[in-house]
Amino acid sequence: MSEQHLVQMANDIARFFVSNESHANAVAGVANHLRRSWTPRMLQKLQRFLHEGGEGLDPLAREAFATLPVATRSHSSADADGSGATPGS
Repeated sequence: MSEQHLVQMANDIARFFVSNESHANAVAGVANHLRRSWTPRMLQKLQRFLHEGGEGLDPLAREAFATLPVATRSHSSADADGSGATPGS
């Protein structure tokens, strides 16, 4: 999945939550959606995109992403190949 597609998806999520919630609840809603629904690989790509400047990413999506624990935003050794399978499974 391209970084631009991830940005578009994150922006769509942010637009959904900002229209229905207070700012704090919108941040929490976006962060919760990213944590529960996005794979570690998707989150890592978004993190890399942000590190490179993150142009075009909705400010609410940026803020929500920053609240995620670092472990949630980066690959774990169990998902190093992007398959989601743990070694030996």
